[in-house]
Amino acid sequence: MAVHETIDDGIAILTMDNPPVSALNVTDAYFIAEKIRSYSNQEDDIKVVLIRSSGNGFCAGVDIKEMQELPENEGILKANHSCYELFDAIHSSKTPVIAVVNGHCLGTGIGIAGSADVIIAAEDATFGLPEVDNGALGAASHLMRLVPSQKARWMLYTCETATSQELFNYGSVLEVVESEKLEEASLAAAKKIAEKNGTLIRAAKASLDGIEETNLSKRYRFEQGYTFEMNLMGIGDQARDAFLDK
Repeated sequence: MAVHETIDDGIAILTMDNPPVSALNVTDAYFIAEKIRSYSNQEDDIKVVLIRSSGNGFCAGVDIKEMQELPENEGILKANHSCYELFDAIHSSKTPVIAVVNGHCLGTGIGIAGSADVIIAAEDATFGLPEVDNGALGAASHLMRLVPSQKARWMLYTCETATSQELFNYGSVLEVVESEKLEEASLAAAKKIAEKNGTLIRAAKASLDGIEETNLSKRYRFEQGYTFEMNLMGIGDQARDAFLDK
């Protein structure tokens, strides 16, 4: 298991640990989803959740090598289903979730950060959706919670990234700090939430989730339909093989 859990003083910390690039495999995606859903039943013990990475970058996306090693459509189906469960678990969590982003935040990383309630990022953090280059589509729904619509379209079409400072200027990143201060800043933010009345915080989160204009999970599921279509056409496999050949 490449995800480590610690719980201290009402704060659950899930640390992704999968060097060298912090790609997230199917098993670990399901594990994080299950953990977050379990916290919903621990109102007195878990007040806030932190998701972070110990490696080189926050998350490089799904494990494409794992995907291509599985037979026929099994890889893409497992990756898509595990990502759906992960993002939905974060966004629908009864407990506030903070994404702590260092280095690259790509693909699945965008889904995690875009599903979270709060983002704290390092100065060197970059955000992007290289899905077109990897023969897939998805998480633009989550990207549109981080950057304006036209910026999101440009990032999806070109696979270009945005900096943490850009997202701070858009208002989607709460704080940008030096890399060595990222843990301190994220814990300080978590403690501010954990100090509040837990029942009221959960009610506040439920109220905010309820007034969002459209359902995030349904939007993401719609995107995934195009990934399946590209895979059936063979375009997805060609793009992923070309990526691995690099």
